[in-house]
Amino acid sequence: MHQRLLSAPGSPNFCRIVYDEAHHWLNATWTGYVSPDYAHDGAAVGLQLLRQLNCSCLLNDNSGIQGPWFDSLEWLATKWGPAAAAAGLRYIAHVPQPTATVNSWFYPSGQRLLAQFEIQVFDNQYEAVEWLSSCQRQAS
Repeated sequence: MHQRLLSAPGSPNFCRIVYDEAHHWLNATWTGYVSPDYAHDGAAVGLQLLRQLNCSCLLNDNSGIQGPWFDSLEWLATKWGPAAAAAGLRYIAHVPQPTATVNSWFYPSGQRLLAQFEIQVFDNQYEAVEWLSSCQRQAS
């Protein structure tokens, strides 16, 4: 089983990335306080696994994050996104913090990220899993 658990002082187990063998996708679960440095570290580990396992799908769950989420869209669109697309990522199911607003996708950096992948935002993991499963059925 491929799994990475990232911890830091004051933020134990802030990111858990697991390869779901049954679905053939990565599941990244973020919890607690996640600083920009921690977010970059977790994204780098996820990117490494995407390359290693050739996954086309990612379930990214931010529902357990506490406090502000770093302003990541510009970095995701210009750095992480192109590398993830080159690694074969095509579909991202995102579960945001319950208090988050999704209007940031309409900013230019959000639009650049949306142009690289098919991204859907969900209220819970169940809906995200259903959508990713349908993406895989359509792709095969």
